[in-house]
Amino acid sequence: MAVEPFDAVDLIRAKRDGGRLSPDRIAWLVDAYTRGYVAEEQMAAMAMAIYLNGMDRDEIRDLTLAMIASGERLDFSSLGVPTVDKHSTGGVGDKITLPLAPLVASFGVAVPQLSGRGLGHTGGTLDKLESIPGWRASLGADELLAQLRDVGAVVCAAGAGLAPADRKLYALRDTTATVESIPLIASSIMSKKIAEGTEALVLDVKFGSGAFLRERERARELAETMVRLGADAGVATVALLTNMSVPLGRAIGNAIEVEEALEVLAGGGPADVVALTVALAREMLALAGRPDADVEAALRDGRAMDRWRRMVRAQGGDPDAALPRPRETHVVAAERDGVLVEQHALAFGVAAWRLGAGRARKEDPVAPAAGIRLAAKPGDAVRRGEPLFALATDEPARIARALEALEGAYRIGEPGEAVLDGGPLVADRITAS
Repeated sequence: MAVEPFDAVDLIRAKRDGGRLSPDRIAWLVDAYTRGYVAEEQMAAMAMAIYLNGMDRDEIRDLTLAMIASGERLDFSSLGVPTVDKHSTGGVGDKITLPLAPLVASFGVAVPQLSGRGLGHTGGTLDKLESIPGWRASLGADELLAQLRDVGAVVCAAGAGLAPADRKLYALRDTTATVESIPLIASSIMSKKIAEGTEALVLDVKFGSGAFLRERERARELAETMVRLGADAGVATVALLTNMSVPLGRAIGNAIEVEEALEVLAGGGPADVVALTVALAREMLALAGRPDADVEAALRDGRAMDRWRRMVRAQGGDPDAALPRPRETHVVAAERDGVLVEQHALAFGVAAWRLGAGRARKEDPVAPAAGIRLAAKPGDAVRRGEPLFALATDEPARIARALEALEGAYRIGEPGEAVLDGGPLVADRITAS
């Protein structure tokens, strides 16, 4: 048996005491953990030490590179066209990937969008797409490449071979209260995106009550860290800092978010969903060498919708099939005239989760038809007795707990009263310094 060059306890002690880890120590730690030599409890201790003491830029870069090296890397150079991807840190009603991928692909750019499933109050892109009859999330590497060549856009599950060290560490962080560590978040996201092989990447980093990181400055720190990691790895990377204080759009769930995405692809849809889709598309196309692309025109004239239909069909889905409908709906109406001045994203995300739209554990199923449709958004005038929102579920017993989650989550004020919406949708743009 080969002698290991380092001892996990020494590395844990060094990070516990505020020291920094050299590249060779980080590379060994990740490799030894991936092959099972470093025990789960030892990596848990290391994750907590990192959570408490942080990592410097070089350490985060070395951790990311080590996680990439733990598995395979995809290569799209044979496509002969630019490749660009988008990653969102997740939010309530965030269905942007659905219209965005075909929209960008309609300009001759390949979009390899390896996505995930929802956990807790934030929805997963794959869960939304799986509400389309026949659509499948799992593609082999050859299928992925062929679809990119033929259609230009793929939204699918990441293969087990990409950054397997991250898959192990992510599960560990979820059970050890170390999820919120910026070095661990950044290396987790960027190891998968860099291993994915895309040439350019746009990050949608959210802040606000419905975001993973609520504080704007913490979200900015994460965005800046990930942009630097991309630059260090030779991936052109830009981040938009976006507001998740209120739900995005008017649909929260799975099938109903697909419906809203189709509205955008048909040239309509809620203004905030359209605005963020357009903003991210412009960033992606600029990085791909298409800075003058008229993305609004591609939504109006049907090019993006045509690409969507091809993308869905390529993965076994029927773009013309009816989407699932809920067995039960419950409408909440305004109790008085006024203006909706508050609508907290987190509570609406939790309520949708309780209706069955999300999962508490990764192995839990989701209900495709469950969710919430918003009839009013902050700033809208409302009248007594008119709908504010409607809850949808297949299990009527879930409605009471969803309503509990929404107690105090919205408020009707007087005309002229300040609307608490967290400010502009796109708060800032971050590039490599």
